[in-house]
Amino acid sequence: MASCTRSGFVDLRSDTVTCPTPEMRRAMADAEVGDDGFGEDPTVARLEALYADRVGKEAAVFVPSGTMANQIAIRVLAPPGTAVVAGRQAHVVAYEAGAAGRNAGVQFHLVTDMDGLVQPSDVMYAVSLSAYHQPEVSLVCIENTHMASGGTPWTLDQLDALARGAGGLPVHMDGARLFNAEVATGAPAAAMAARVTTVMSCVSKGLGAPVGSLLAGPAGIIEAGRVERKRFGGAMRQAGIVAAAGIVALETMVDRLAEDHARARRLAEAVADRWPDAGAHPKRTSTNLVVFTPPDPRAVIAHLHAHGILADMIGPGVVRLVTHHDVDDEGVARAALAIAKAP
Repeated sequence: MASCTRSGFVDLRSDTVTCPTPEMRRAMADAEVGDDGFGEDPTVARLEALYADRVGKEAAVFVPSGTMANQIAIRVLAPPGTAVVAGRQAHVVAYEAGAAGRNAGVQFHLVTDMDGLVQPSDVMYAVSLSAYHQPEVSLVCIENTHMASGGTPWTLDQLDALARGAGGLPVHMDGARLFNAEVATGAPAAAMAARVTTVMSCVSKGLGAPVGSLLAGPAGIIEAGRVERKRFGGAMRQAGIVAAAGIVALETMVDRLAEDHARARRLAEAVADRWPDAGAHPKRTSTNLVVFTPPDPRAVIAHLHAHGILADMIGPGVVRLVTHHDVDDEGVARAALAIAKAP
């Protein structure tokens, strides 16, 4: 399959490059719409209710992007001048252009998350520092799946331990790829979300919708989040046109994520065969991300491009390959062959 923008290439840069499915396009064309700024778009309301039910929360709000959903959660849950505990590699820390400091007036207390997890002991230590003139911790942020570590999902036992370590503090889950975690672990999204205060997920990425994310949580928090959405400029009008694709995504695209996971494992095998010490571990590749550090990453990116494969880097020396709906078995085989011949 070709991606939306780079015909002829196997596009492994991100799962954000997917094309809407024909069913999504039909739903978008036929969507009943209203002014969502006034709360009058019935398709948006249906999507919000569908997601809230799927993750077991009282309410949800539809926003343009995952970054906006994360920023709304921080604005609502973390007062200015407080500290937010998060992993050094977390999306809210490393890939949102310093938004939390600018938008919410908070500072991060950074902890090690090389394995994709925030350790309960690190949270408890951060909380203890307020007795020594350091900022009071108001919020813990986690990422599920954790992108930078290679799409690591959290287990329910790990989430329970984190909640105990947080000791009643609110916890926000950046679940941009939450449904990848659900498929990989077998734990329902609602069971994972039950361990946190708020959760966000993208209906783009692996679910294939063209745009949009949702933030869910207690009704009062989500109502406050709607105000913050407006302050961020994220209130939309006849947004049912894009929300319709999100409904199709939630209803039809979750189970098929297992295909992406299997294809990512095949890519991880190819990477591990070519560079055994680059950090790709097929047995630990449980979702749709392969992250590795080859000896000459820029040469690898150029080589892959010359062979019709698009890849990306997420940091100095770190290459990422992402499988998705628009990458089939033939595309993975092409990529694996190119990896085998890489410099």
